[in-house]
Amino acid sequence: MIGHLRGQVVHKRPPQLVVDVSGVGYELEAPMSTFYDLPAVGEAVLLYTHLVVREDAHTLYGFAREAERGLFRALLRVNGVGPKVALALLSGMNAEEFARCVQREDVASLTRLPGVGKKTAERLVVEMRDRLERLDDQALVDAVRPRAAGAAPPSAVEDAVSALIALGYRPPEASRMVRAVAADGVGSEDLIRAALKAAAPQS
Repeated sequence: MIGHLRGQVVHKRPPQLVVDVSGVGYELEAPMSTFYDLPAVGEAVLLYTHLVVREDAHTLYGFAREAERGLFRALLRVNGVGPKVALALLSGMNAEEFARCVQREDVASLTRLPGVGKKTAERLVVEMRDRLERLDDQALVDAVRPRAAGAAPPSAVEDAVSALIALGYRPPEASRMVRAVAADGVGSEDLIRAALKAAAPQS
């Protein structure tokens, strides 16, 4: 099991990134909460990892914080929730928002996220209630805290739409979400964050 990686960011395009560790490039997938915390390409980074092994692929997931990885692992133990859905959950709402949805039994807000149907949302509410109580309260506060993104590539809108599609949104929905918040000079990561925030449940 790979517990963490410490190396240099050589590529990042949500939800994929590559980290060079002593000349070996590790491909990872990460939620948007981690992308908001990533340094610029060429700078050092430490990511906590979780490896998912399947017959057709070995996929490494990276997280900026151990608590974030812990929540991801707890989500994977819910029947019907795989890595893609867990990644979408951590990208579509932060830990506090997710905890509120579980506590309030807010199935409707959970079903707005890609890949989460009504039955899955109901299972999340039932099965995660006790698991959230066993997690450190501070972890729920700190697990997913967006920060300012760096410089934007020229195709910010296209990159943002592609990222949302990769997270499970349908192409027309992803395009609508991004274009609703698009503005001149705004980078792709900021666009993704704004689009996901606009779609997130309001407290």
